[in-house]
Amino acid sequence: MPQLLKDVLSRHFIHAVVWAKPNVNAFFIASVAFLGTLLPASAAQFVTLGTGGVTGVYYPTGGSICRLVNKNRKEHGIRCSVESTGGSVFNLNAIRDGDLDMGVVQSDWQFHAFHGTNLFADAGPNDQLRSLFSIYPEPFTVVARADAGIASFDDLKGKRVNVGNPGSGQRATLEVLMEAKGWTMDDFSLVSELKSGAQSKALCTGQIDAMVFAVGHPSGSVKEATTSCDSVLVDVSGPLVDKLIEENEYYRKAIIPAGLYSGSNTDTKTFGVGATLVSTTAVPEEVIYQIVKAVFESFDDFKRLHPAFANLTKKEMVRDGLSAPLHPGARRYFLEAGLL
Repeated sequence: MPQLLKDVLSRHFIHAVVWAKPNVNAFFIASVAFLGTLLPASAAQFVTLGTGGVTGVYYPTGGSICRLVNKNRKEHGIRCSVESTGGSVFNLNAIRDGDLDMGVVQSDWQFHAFHGTNLFADAGPNDQLRSLFSIYPEPFTVVARADAGIASFDDLKGKRVNVGNPGSGQRATLEVLMEAKGWTMDDFSLVSELKSGAQSKALCTGQIDAMVFAVGHPSGSVKEATTSCDSVLVDVSGPLVDKLIEENEYYRKAIIPAGLYSGSNTDTKTFGVGATLVSTTAVPEEVIYQIVKAVFESFDDFKRLHPAFANLTKKEMVRDGLSAPLHPGARRYFLEAGLL
């Protein structure tokens, strides 16, 4: 019987005992013990996992993790549920506030949340934040209408650009790049804040000239944009990007391979981060241990759940992009599995 349920039952029956007549107190006490032997292990402890928009990669990633956890919930008493959210920054704030137990977040914003820098400077360091594992690389991706005259990132100046919804990692990473270039939102002729699920349609109906996206590939949103209308992937490279990579441990060079999307005949050069799974010290060690174990002991199944997972390796997932300390539950599993 899961401990959380035992605690709830105990509180409920203690309250009942206080108000019960003395001669029935024994009945309530016995009932608690009896119910503890009858309730099924499937009466689980609930954990919530924050993701992103439903058409992005974060949402199916969270769904894949929870699917593997829930498959054995009768054994460990944990039920995992997925929430669609605003993305990385939202998830990190919600984890800090105790509104989410776990979240999929970009590695750069994991770093800033743990250290209390950039967007998290006012809140200060979140020293309770903990890493579970890295998931997949997320290249910073710019998709533009072929008729918009956008051949490089610098050509976005003066264009109509979807910058992403507030709270999303893509928006925050774009703002870092803009700050390095000395740009503000006024440098675009139009700024839209559409979520990932709406931006491809806006591009193809001519409402915007370009969209930016930090995403694992292949991406359904990028595929929609490149197959529904004449659009191109744009390089995000050059000395300034090289400097960002050199100065920040969570950035790295990235390539979106030629032929991955319609009209993409050459490699697209860009930079990127990694999608990571994080939690907090408030979530018990045993819960995190079982979650990590569920993914890594069904690793081949996990890799088949989304195309972005196809090239993952266990070693890279334990090593790459983890700025916050490992959660004790994750460390315990990785030590047992010989991955640390």
